[in-house]
Amino acid sequence: MLSQIYSCGLKGIDGFPVCVQTDISNGLVSFEIVGLPDATVREAKERVRAAVKNSGLRFPSKRVTVNLAPANRRKEGSGYDLPITISVLSATEQIEISDPEKTMFIGELSLDGSINAVPGVLPRVISAYEQGFKKVFVPFENANEAAVVEGISVYPAKNLQDICKHFSGETPLAPHTVDLEEYFSQRSLSALDFCDVKGQENIKRALEVAAAGNHNVLLIGSPGTGKTMLAQRMSGILPDLSFDESMEVTKIHSIAGVLSPEQPIVSERPFRSPHHTISAAGLTGGGTIPRPGELSLAHNGILFLDELPEFNRNVLEVLRQPLEDGKVTISRVNAMLTYPCNIMLMASMNPCKCGYLGDSRRKCTCTPSQISRYRSKISGPLLDRIDIQVEVTGVNYSDLSSGKKGETSAEIKKRVNKTRKIQLERYKGLNIYSNSQLTAGMLDEFCKIGKAENELLKNAFNSLGLSARAHSRILKVARTIADLEESENITVSHIAEAIQYRSLDRKFFE
Repeated sequence: MLSQIYSCGLKGIDGFPVCVQTDISNGLVSFEIVGLPDATVREAKERVRAAVKNSGLRFPSKRVTVNLAPANRRKEGSGYDLPITISVLSATEQIEISDPEKTMFIGELSLDGSINAVPGVLPRVISAYEQGFKKVFVPFENANEAAVVEGISVYPAKNLQDICKHFSGETPLAPHTVDLEEYFSQRSLSALDFCDVKGQENIKRALEVAAAGNHNVLLIGSPGTGKTMLAQRMSGILPDLSFDESMEVTKIHSIAGVLSPEQPIVSERPFRSPHHTISAAGLTGGGTIPRPGELSLAHNGILFLDELPEFNRNVLEVLRQPLEDGKVTISRVNAMLTYPCNIMLMASMNPCKCGYLGDSRRKCTCTPSQISRYRSKISGPLLDRIDIQVEVTGVNYSDLSSGKKGETSAEIKKRVNKTRKIQLERYKGLNIYSNSQLTAGMLDEFCKIGKAENELLKNAFNSLGLSARAHSRILKVARTIADLEESENITVSHIAEAIQYRSLDRKFFE
């Protein structure tokens, strides 16, 4: 007997249909899986055999051959357990699948026949919908995640018996649905609010500009000046995720296996803060079959690198290309995958190893060679890619003792949202969503400046020794500052403020 059941594989953040073909014939008793399976898929033989027997079903004592087509694409992961089992049961006529060409199965089996959750269900179900499938059977724990996709019926099952009873008509499973509006309405108001930050008005202004244009930021200052405190509050002023952005982020988190069953869709912008001991593979992604790293997990959100010089320099250098392209490509022997990473990079650092260089209250104890060695961990090309670099100074006692509250994150966020809407309208149809994404060819059209502005920028370019990349990034930041003031044209004051945010790379790294 021959049967065909459908499942789905993953390549990067996209799924592809896999036809599970089972042939049962007379001959020496065996159970073989072909079609370029990895070790996890090959081990499915024992899980499937035990799950079938322990569910009160019959596993054939014949020659069983399972082919995963297309055979030229590598299949990996335990999500093929369920479709292989259903295919074997269908071939032995213990179960009859109605409309098998439009039905997909995803899930891992335990030896007792229960169905366990697997990562990457959301991109697989999206692929199933795009390929014209009408039904998908998934593990019960993945039900909310799968039901995010509209237009396809999702049937969650706890064990193999549930599926058998469904197709026999004894106990049909009910399609599962979720209320997406409820998840988006439950966006938590962060307990970390900018109104708790005393003083530092110039830094708050710089961070508002960064949020409005999605610009990268570097905060430099002595310990205790509030760098981390300010960074932790950044996510509270970023614009809300759109549904499309949310789906992109959720797909990445689903593949990485960090998606919560209780929160099937990521409704808030990610804030990732990896420890400085992270490896290059941990940052960009890696493994035999590459998995998303911190860069991709922060997609459409913030990647915060605290104490930037403490990171291995080789790790920091891998940031350069992804920051330019908004994507990271990982090449391995078995696969070459590309993951999106359109992020806002936030970083903080001390001005020297002891942290008190230039501090008016404490004396620096570092030698010139120690200072040089400390700063050399941050390369010029990486620094060039950080649009806004600001010095965070100590807070006055009068500001700390004042009971006056500053602007709340909600008030700042209103201005950021208004500015982002201006950008979305301006770049409609260009597949970019913020000023930071402007390409070199777009600068002449969207960042035009007059004679006075050009003269100011020319003087800054020559006196500060700026690069061509720094020149274009100053124009992008100036465009954002103009948008915050709802100005159609970039003026001298906008250029001057943008230049001010670039001066630190010459003050500290000359």
